[in-house]
Amino acid sequence: MSDRTPSAASRRIRSRYVVTPEGVRDCVVERADGRIVALTPTGDATPAGVQDLGDLWLLPGLVDTHVHLNDPGRAEWEGFGSGTRAAAAGGVTTLVDMPLNSVPATCTAVAFGKKLRTAYGHCHVDVAFWGGVVPGNAGDLKPQVIGGVRGFKCFLAPSGVDEFPSVGESDLRLAMPIVARLGLPLLVHAEDPGTLAAAATRVAGHDPSLHATWLASRPPEAEVGGIAMLVRLARETGCRVHVVHVSAAESLPLLREARAAGVPITAETCPHYLVFEAEGIGRGATAFKCAPPIRERAHREARWAALRDGTLDLIATDHSPCLPEMKLPAEGDFLRAWGGIASLELALPAVWTEAQLRGVSLPDLARWMSAAPARLAGLETRKGAIAVGRDADLVAFDPDAIGLVEPAKLHQRHPITPYAGRTLCGRVVAVWLRGSAVVRDGKVARKATGRMVL
Repeated sequence: MSDRTPSAASRRIRSRYVVTPEGVRDCVVERADGRIVALTPTGDATPAGVQDLGDLWLLPGLVDTHVHLNDPGRAEWEGFGSGTRAAAAGGVTTLVDMPLNSVPATCTAVAFGKKLRTAYGHCHVDVAFWGGVVPGNAGDLKPQVIGGVRGFKCFLAPSGVDEFPSVGESDLRLAMPIVARLGLPLLVHAEDPGTLAAAATRVAGHDPSLHATWLASRPPEAEVGGIAMLVRLARETGCRVHVVHVSAAESLPLLREARAAGVPITAETCPHYLVFEAEGIGRGATAFKCAPPIRERAHREARWAALRDGTLDLIATDHSPCLPEMKLPAEGDFLRAWGGIASLELALPAVWTEAQLRGVSLPDLARWMSAAPARLAGLETRKGAIAVGRDADLVAFDPDAIGLVEPAKLHQRHPITPYAGRTLCGRVVAVWLRGSAVVRDGKVARKATGRMVL
């Protein structure tokens, strides 16, 4: 263990770079009963009895509001145990699990109860949950909220699993007023299915081993069309809409205009859209497949600009693992392979590596990866910031460490990742969950101490 790695017994920690909502401070963070109770400025010398982090930065624990743990029913894809270990190793202290890819999908209170029983005792970080909106379940929305979900997710296009069908405008007209009355957000995968169907016809017969074929099958127009409908319905119903994994530069003006007009709409992007570019994806490299697809570098730079100007609110991983064979590595078929990227453990260093090239700071990342997602999930009074009264969810981060991504050393269940062999900057050294160390010197504690945040 490094001499800069805090001991489990230490209740007071000093960093010269504590990232707070008011800025970066040199101070001692004191915690008690799982909460931050004081932030005390320091002089040149570290007070007695205080663990000194040296040059490590102290960040708020990350909050990831877009995670597919696939449990119960598809735990062989990930599961609460391995997924939350990966989260902890990556500095994520709170995640919100998506309602699909588990069996049953979380679309009723009964299904949600089964998921809670499955998760109990297996979580290494705190876990909250989204419920699902699917055709015909408008009457099941309030019971899910009574059970403890923090909002809802739906798809405008096919989700990829039969248990979670997509919704159309008529379904949304039933569900959105209910969600609005409940005061919760509706998260939406916003791709217009008609546009996607037409694009699929156009690429029929094209080489499926080329990422360009997959890219052409999910054009920006599909995302723009989906968002346009959501803007119209959010304006009519007052439902708070959150657009997940924005990928297309063409979507950004529409979001910007809607927000300026007072429409209750927010949006996110993901690490893979901020790191990778379509031009760099080789033939058959299906580890890079996701939906919407990774687009050209001009789109990537537009997303970075949109984060800086506030058009995009936050960064969430869309951690979506699967069995390695589902990526069809031998065939390299982008059209048939499972679309999803697992990145819980790598999100912070991946984004930080690219951020530095664009003059983006660690406090910016704390805003996009901690504070804003906590606000989306209604957790802003407990999570997402180093402030008195908040949970003592903390990350000791070495921003200068350089490391090579070795898939076999990752904590996620399966080692497949498009980050394999990539050199990333930044290392999570230690993590505290509600004041207790869950990662020390990069090693995740064996005991699962995470709670369900209902």
